[in-house]
Amino acid sequence: MGISSREIAAGKICRQWEMKMTTKKKLEKLSPGKPTRKGNQMRLEGLVASLRKNRTGLKDKIRRKSDELAIKDGELMKRTRKQLRSQLLISNKALESSDDGIFIIDAQKSGFPVIFANQSFLKMTGYGKMDILGKSYLSVYEDAVHPRNMEEITRILRRGKSFHGEMLNFQKNGKTYLNLLRIAPVLEADGLVTHYIGIQTDVTLIRKRELKIIEQREELLHVTRVGKLAEFVSSLAHEISQPLTAILSYAQAAQRMLKGKNPELHEILQYIINDDQRAAAVIHRLRALLKKNSPELKSVDINALAHDTIVLIDTDATVKHCQLKLELEDNLPRVLGDRIQLQQVLLNLVSNSFDAMEDNHAPREITIITSLNDANTVMVAVKDTGCGIPPNNLPKLFTHFFTSKPDGLGMGLSISRSIIETHGGRLDASNNPDRGATFYFTLPVLSRIPG
Repeated sequence: MGISSREIAAGKICRQWEMKMTTKKKLEKLSPGKPTRKGNQMRLEGLVASLRKNRTGLKDKIRRKSDELAIKDGELMKRTRKQLRSQLLISNKALESSDDGIFIIDAQKSGFPVIFANQSFLKMTGYGKMDILGKSYLSVYEDAVHPRNMEEITRILRRGKSFHGEMLNFQKNGKTYLNLLRIAPVLEADGLVTHYIGIQTDVTLIRKRELKIIEQREELLHVTRVGKLAEFVSSLAHEISQPLTAILSYAQAAQRMLKGKNPELHEILQYIINDDQRAAAVIHRLRALLKKNSPELKSVDINALAHDTIVLIDTDATVKHCQLKLELEDNLPRVLGDRIQLQQVLLNLVSNSFDAMEDNHAPREITIITSLNDANTVMVAVKDTGCGIPPNNLPKLFTHFFTSKPDGLGMGLSISRSIIETHGGRLDASNNPDRGATFYFTLPVLSRIPG
């Protein structure tokens, strides 16, 4: 509470009165009798000298106290400034050492310029300090996110609100990353927004790990379903083999009964016997493929294997109006492999070619080619005139459960590559220059001497 001028003046008068009365009392003590004019003057001069001396001493004392207070005040200010500098240094180190990208925006200036950005932010975005500091956050960020996200961020900043969202971002060089962005306003006591502090985290690896876990879970479920399907198919193959055996017995009995009679009927029965035996052979191979036996590595004539495969799929080719061709190099060395597994690979590749030519109006041709790749490997190729392989599908063609077929399982090519790699070879694919695609695999040579 302040003191008025009237009170100051009253206090001054009171002090003057007290001083006058004090002086009078001192003079009375010095002259108990009747004072003379000369004596009064001498006493007065002595009193004035004494007052001057006391005033000078008081000034010196005040000056010393003032100097002491000034020194203490300076030391206090120095300690305060040192503490503030230390706190600012620690805060700055904490911001710079954070793995999250941290930036500060001035909310009082147009365009929301960036006034601070730590090293993690610069590393995450690919920008330098000269690209960021003093520049409008909105103009810098507009090329880094989807326009829809940019509109939302702009709207929130202009309203003084917080933002929290995950989005796809682009670095300065165009590389993409997933960013978790949080922006919060810094408020004064009266509620005025002076700044915004932003924190962004690169969550690309986290999301990739989560996606990999999901894919592994789906793969496990798919493998389980495929395993159950294999058990069902094995059981079905067993059930089908019994009526096929009965049909074969009846056809052979009828053929013996009609021996020498009705040659045309005898020929029809022979067709039934041949097709029955072919179906039985397919069932036998199917059951062999589904068995969980260890591979039996033996010497294999790859040309003979190609011939046997053509026999198995000739009927399918006729139904699908496809022409099968063989281009087999003579005197090829044998390879060491499991005949059933290698035939499984070849059947799968031919089956894929059937599917690729399903909508073809041009001639449908599948060619199985064998050749000596080099001194140590034999190459087998399946070439078709189908639709070819989309370029974006080529890198993931042999991954588990990838399929371009609506009803496909996505297992055939993956299993086929695994089989070939187990045999020491390599399975790959490429598009033909004119039309269709070629799948080819190599196998190590067992011996240079043909069998």
